[in-house]
Amino acid sequence: MKLARYTLDHRTAIGAVLDDRIVPLAALDPAAPATIREVLAAGPALIQRLGEALARRQHPGIALADVKLEAPIPDAQKYMAIGMNYHDHAEEAARAGIAVPKNQLWFNKQVSCITGPFDPIFKPRVSEKMDYEAEMGVVIGKRCRYVSEADAPSVVGGYFVCNDVTARDWQFKSPTYTLGKSFDSHGPIGPWITTADEIADPHALQMTLWVNGEQRQSASTGGMIYNIWQQIHELSQVMTLEPGDLIATGTCANVGIALDKFLQPGDVVKVAIDGLGHIENRVLAEPASA
Repeated sequence: MKLARYTLDHRTAIGAVLDDRIVPLAALDPAAPATIREVLAAGPALIQRLGEALARRQHPGIALADVKLEAPIPDAQKYMAIGMNYHDHAEEAARAGIAVPKNQLWFNKQVSCITGPFDPIFKPRVSEKMDYEAEMGVVIGKRCRYVSEADAPSVVGGYFVCNDVTARDWQFKSPTYTLGKSFDSHGPIGPWITTADEIADPHALQMTLWVNGEQRQSASTGGMIYNIWQQIHELSQVMTLEPGDLIATGTCANVGIALDKFLQPGDVVKVAIDGLGHIENRVLAEPASA
């Protein structure tokens, strides 16, 4: 099931996407939770029940073209991201003289950076090196701690497309990367959450990024150094993972800093992943009032 958060006539709700339409979850089940995070936390039984109701097509739905898709989970408690987690990206970093970590390299994107799948992303007036990073996102669906790699699939609620937008000049000012990864609007996610039951193998999806129609990045998610289950195992040794927590699983080669092609106002960045849809964001100059 594809769970989306959308706005229509100044009202925001959640629904299930079917082809080119979205069906309000309340039409499928009047007792359905009001947020996607709560739907995921309720577990597979609810998702199956909603899916069965959707398949009966008893509601005509609303044309996707008539709604504004919002960030599916705008209020995550955590947004964790792993660095240099694709073999080809680690190789390009090494060629640039950047040390490749010997362990999983984690940083957090402050949740205030989260924005919608088609919202603008702003070039900060204090950065000259705004970069893109196509990534597959994972959302946790079950509260967990000390998760084994074997059990990690059972705590995944779903997957989404994300762009780990990065201000490189700020990223390297601090060894934690947090400042360079957390500018307002630098966390576009969506276009919806594709529940885990729909994705047979999250490590076999094609991921592609374009800037102004020019392909910049393309790789299979099988190119990860540490797979999703290893990532969840590692994080859960340290912290309790909660439903709605977001994980960005790494980017592939040909980021802007490697090509010396940084984002500028007017650019349009599109990220697509097989089975998960796409997000597309126009770069705007940060307003003077920001």
